[in-house]
Amino acid sequence: MGEHRHGDPDTPGTVERAGDDSGNFAIENPGLPPHRPRITDEDPRAAKRAERQVSFLFILSILGTILFFVGYFGVGQLPADETDMNLIRLQNTLLGLGTAFAMLGIGVGIVQWGRALMPDHEWVEERESVTTEEDRADAVNIINDVVDETQIKRRPLLRNTLIGALAIAPLPAIAMFRDLDNTRNHSDDPAENFGVERMRHTVWDTGTRLVRDVSGTPIKASDVTIGSALHVVPDGLLDMEHDMLNQKAKAVVLLMRLNPDDMQISAGREDWHVDGIVAYSKICTHVGCPIALYEQHTHHLLCPCHQSTYDLTQECKVIFGPASHPLPQLPISVDNDGYLVAQSDFQEPVGPVYWERDPRPAEERGA
Repeated sequence: MGEHRHGDPDTPGTVERAGDDSGNFAIENPGLPPHRPRITDEDPRAAKRAERQVSFLFILSILGTILFFVGYFGVGQLPADETDMNLIRLQNTLLGLGTAFAMLGIGVGIVQWGRALMPDHEWVEERESVTTEEDRADAVNIINDVVDETQIKRRPLLRNTLIGALAIAPLPAIAMFRDLDNTRNHSDDPAENFGVERMRHTVWDTGTRLVRDVSGTPIKASDVTIGSALHVVPDGLLDMEHDMLNQKAKAVVLLMRLNPDDMQISAGREDWHVDGIVAYSKICTHVGCPIALYEQHTHHLLCPCHQSTYDLTQECKVIFGPASHPLPQLPISVDNDGYLVAQSDFQEPVGPVYWERDPRPAEERGA
């Protein structure tokens, strides 16, 4: 019988300890693996070839950005009807390929630069706090060493092509974001071409008939039944030769009818409906998705993107979801022939609440 050892929390006798104060370890530190030089480390011609490859990728990024602008400004400015699908497909193809080449050229180029040309030695260095001027100077020297290791100073072809690619790569995004808020409005007033003022006005006007989307059929009040929901646009919008899609995106509304006894009407809106027939903007005030579902039994309008829910009986007040503002209401009435018409434009900006809204009527705002 061998000696039986009874351990304790400090010396159980059954497990080898990883180390002790003397610096002895049960498993020795294997250290870093030996460095294996790459072909570009030993052959200058291979290094030069890799440099040309990386520069080609950066140049490809530059060409991709140029291709984007050809599609965006070149094809996009050709005189053609907005329903010309061949032209739209060509533009979308150029935009997609241009963006892909612009981004991939920079990304793949930097990866190849690091794999083939930048030093790949591994080392372990203890982190020290920077507390003295000498330590700060050492930190600056480390940064300079890193810059030297990238070889960006002694490889001007890489440096110049990278700078060129990075300089123009953001321009497509700037152009697109700029046009999100400045799309072919021909007003002489700069305030009408930018910001909330442009979203405050649509093609709805006094006496404009409400017509069904796609068919363009005018709507009589007697044809709208309780519980129905119609997609409606201004009369004449579908016949516009220019800017129809942009104007439709702002002007489209949902037309519904409910029991007037169920409606909670605020002061000043008593005559904005026709015997329970109401019209509200179809554009969600969260991020601009189209409202897609009307629940007749609950009188709720739902946005499919982020589940914002509006209560029709409370003038489309938000009762659930991330939207923070009710849907703008279009004041409507009936003309002499019994057709539904707009009393005016919307009294507040439509679309996402990106800007501060002024809920006052146009005459009170001085608009």
